[in-house]
Amino acid sequence: MDLQEYFQRIGFSGPFERPDLPTLRLVHRLHVMTIPYENLSLHSQEQVSMELSQVFSKLVHQRRGGWCCESNLLFSWVLGQMGYTYTILGARVYSNHRQVFSELEEHIIIRVEVAGGSYIADVSFGMANQIWEPLELVSGKEQPQLSGTFCLKEKGDTWLLEKTSRTPLIPNEDFARFNPSRGPVNPVFCFTLEHRQLEDFHAAAHFLQTNPKSVYTNKSICSLATPTGYRALVGWVYSEVTFAYQETFDLMEMCHITDAEVQDFLREKFGLPIIPNLALKNNKISYTT
Repeated sequence: MDLQEYFQRIGFSGPFERPDLPTLRLVHRLHVMTIPYENLSLHSQEQVSMELSQVFSKLVHQRRGGWCCESNLLFSWVLGQMGYTYTILGARVYSNHRQVFSELEEHIIIRVEVAGGSYIADVSFGMANQIWEPLELVSGKEQPQLSGTFCLKEKGDTWLLEKTSRTPLIPNEDFARFNPSRGPVNPVFCFTLEHRQLEDFHAAAHFLQTNPKSVYTNKSICSLATPTGYRALVGWVYSEVTFAYQETFDLMEMCHITDAEVQDFLREKFGLPIIPNLALKNNKISYTT
């Protein structure tokens, strides 16, 4: 595995002299705008691996995307190669539909020590709640990004990430009833600062890949941040979002695509290669973009 190959994959040309905060922010931003958050392996007869060499080959050499057990794993390796001090943490994701956090720590996040402070890095949450740059681990501090305002709150041993969003403006009447948010302020995930090993996520990864109640087995998902918002393909529904289209609104342009258009959409909108045996899926189950 070659760090320079990763830099070429995300379009990072330096200069890189030391592991500082500006470089961390830049590499984080380039990653989320180059490497899609996607679970298409589950819907194309491929096996998802947490072996670093296989993840590197998939995301860098094959120019695919992945979910947190792949993309954040790769990013943690990158941080180590660049000289950053980091620890892997586990997060429980909030379900707007059930209004509870997941029982399992199913989401990998990364704590990075840099510039005399601690930051939370996460390059693989996807969709509207994807952070573009690491968040400073300070309780109650509002941290605005183009997608909205994020805030980390410490409650005892647990930290909570919340996001304040704008209202979606959806011009396509076919999707007029679509409401991707439950309110202006929504929980995203919660976590503790206890260090985790990759083995701690094997049970959650197995559940997400195999359980019939898992959103990942019920929906094919692909998402990529753009300089103005994000693109997403959930099943056959394509969304292109422009953040802050108006002061209090995000523009969400949505349409249906056909099976014949899928591979072209993945190539043109997400930079993905042809994915053989891909069968899109969009069963009715709660999934908040």
